[in-house]
Amino acid sequence: MAASSTRRPRVVMMCGPGGAGKTTYAKRLERQGWTRLSFEVEFWERGITTMPAADVVAEVAADLRTRLLRHVTAGDDVVLDFGFWFRRQRDELRALLAPRHIVPETVYIATSLETILSRVGDRHGRQADDWPLTVQTATEYFQRFEPPTPEEGPLDVVRQAG
Repeated sequence: MAASSTRRPRVVMMCGPGGAGKTTYAKRLERQGWTRLSFEVEFWERGITTMPAADVVAEVAADLRTRLLRHVTAGDDVVLDFGFWFRRQRDELRALLAPRHIVPETVYIATSLETILSRVGDRHGRQADDWPLTVQTATEYFQRFEPPTPEEGPLDVVRQAG
């Protein structure tokens, strides 16, 4: 949604391990007029349906950063449907937006491993937002995930039940 001249555009970082429910939340914002940026959508549009090599991920990340900056410059609210699994990634985004005086908000989808594993079987890779996960991969993602803290900045914790 376009920002008026009296406010800065908003940026929301969706945060949580794979299968937590980030895309469901991000799509809600998208339906309200936000621009949603997503690695999975970008991979899908490039014909990539399995985890790509690091150089491809880096290329897509650079493209998404460029698009983010273009959108906020235009005054658009943006939801980043990425994951932001590590604090370092969240800090890098904050540093990117700081010169524009935009403080991104973190929406952490707090979901149990049990709930995430119950969702894995529903993913079949038939569309961009249906990225398949194995039980092993989902478990590894969950174990490596670094939950955000209030000290990082604006944080909304959304608890997901099974």
